[in-house]
Amino acid sequence: MPTNRDYYEILGVPRSSDTDAIRNAYRRLAKQLHPDINKDPAAEERFKEINEAYSVLSDGERRTAYDRFGHAGLNGMPFGGAAGMGDLSEIFEDFFRGFGMGGGRGHRSPRRGADLQAELQLTFEETVAGAEKELEVTRSETCSVCRGSRAEPGTTPVRCNVCGGSGEERRVRQTFLGSMVNVTTCSKCGGTGEVIATPCKHCRGAGLERKTRTLRVPVPAGVDNGNQIRLSGEGEPGSFGGPPGNLFILIRVKEHEFFRRRNSDLWMELGINFQQAAVGTDLRVQTAAGETTLHIPAGTQPGQVFRLRGKGMPRLQQSGRGDFFVVTTVSIPAGLNGEQKRLLTQLGMSADAPAQPRRQTLIDSLKDFQDEG
Repeated sequence: MPTNRDYYEILGVPRSSDTDAIRNAYRRLAKQLHPDINKDPAAEERFKEINEAYSVLSDGERRTAYDRFGHAGLNGMPFGGAAGMGDLSEIFEDFFRGFGMGGGRGHRSPRRGADLQAELQLTFEETVAGAEKELEVTRSETCSVCRGSRAEPGTTPVRCNVCGGSGEERRVRQTFLGSMVNVTTCSKCGGTGEVIATPCKHCRGAGLERKTRTLRVPVPAGVDNGNQIRLSGEGEPGSFGGPPGNLFILIRVKEHEFFRRRNSDLWMELGINFQQAAVGTDLRVQTAAGETTLHIPAGTQPGQVFRLRGKGMPRLQQSGRGDFFVVTTVSIPAGLNGEQKRLLTQLGMSADAPAQPRRQTLIDSLKDFQDEG
């Protein structure tokens, strides 16, 4: 059953932990709590908890949503995933191999590379029309000198003389059940089966080097602050022939000078003068869909809201647009001369508009429009 406990607390890692630290914590706990090994009734529930936590924290997109919004940020996102189950099979294959209970996959099996994260700054106009942006990303890549072999060019790795190239050390020990074979990762080659006699000078035997690449990022129209764009295969390289990870790009949008966004709708405050509000007028206003005419009827009041349907933001990965809302403010003239004051006084006396309390406030008007949407 899904838990509301903090996922980092469940795995016993700090929030700043990288992918490897989270994976290692999960592997350690899974070996302790798997129901086939731990017969304590409480172990099964704990095992479900760590699986749930790892399925979120090992996924770059879901981890970002959880870090920002907690459990609420995962609503609507698929739960669980192949990553957790794949790691689980690997964990217990390694575990049972340690007691001579299986062969299975070796330590050189392909492993997927780690995911990377980056931020991309956009202007409001770029989110309206969409764009293609350039982004510099620094990541590990296969060494350009040794081509990932880790050995200096002209030399080759040699078979490990401890494990004979298997990547494993086997030790037989006697127990009350008989002879048991304890299989562990080779202490000399680290499980690769090879020893680098002359490490590559360029990458110091790592097989990888850090490089900065300029990537082109397609930005769809309608993207919003806090959205993520995934570039598949642009993360860290995999090991032993495994696929690379992904690059997750967090979108940051510069606030517009006049527009305020709410989902796919836009709001703007428009100042009109006393005469325009009183007798009405037609004004040209700029919206996200281009310039359009807004009719201001006679008697328009401060705080009145006008809706221009389909003039807001493009809906991300959907057809159509949101709406554009205009909230009017009326400028009261100041510094009037004597003749102007006399005329306004006559107008006020002839207008049948006594001062009285108003039931609806500007805030209520905005709520009404939001409820209609």
